[in-house]
Amino acid sequence: MKYLIAGLGNIGPEYKNTRHNIGFQILDALAEASNISFSDKRYGFVAEYKYKARTFILLKPTTYMNLSGRAVNYWLQQEKIDIQNMLVLVDDLALPFGTLRVRAKGGAGGHNGLENINQVLGRNDYARLRFGIGDDFRKGFQVDYVLGEWSKEEQKELPFKFNDCIDIIHSFGTVGIDRTMNIFNTK
Repeated sequence: MKYLIAGLGNIGPEYKNTRHNIGFQILDALAEASNISFSDKRYGFVAEYKYKARTFILLKPTTYMNLSGRAVNYWLQQEKIDIQNMLVLVDDLALPFGTLRVRAKGGAGGHNGLENINQVLGRNDYARLRFGIGDDFRKGFQVDYVLGEWSKEEQKELPFKFNDCIDIIHSFGTVGIDRTMNIFNTK
């Protein structure tokens, strides 16, 4: 079985440690823990990872956040992966920092990356892991906050949260979305 794990973010050093790049950061943590590396391929940085007889295609789109759908669609087709076997990793302003929510489907919730994926695929019935980044910003400063770097306190917590995200990815691939939601959304 093959799975596409798409971590959303923006390419370039100016975005590397920003809240909006949490999808890239989760996949980087998984790659580091698994001793694998990404290759620069069409529409993204891609790595292949095996876990319990499943193949995970890890994708960090290079199309920038607002055009993530192009990369996701390409790799779903390229690897012949069913949309039910795709998990998208995104930041979420509506959740407190570090809160993790797994969903089987849903709207974009104002997230431009999800909006583009929904538009390109023509559907929204795919799994997503929302990583809470909080909403600790003054009115009118949302973009600065989302594209801002993590606080020192948040940086200390991130490795623990990355481990939880890796557990969610493994669970998604081995026991499915419904059981994964039951296990991790109750924490």
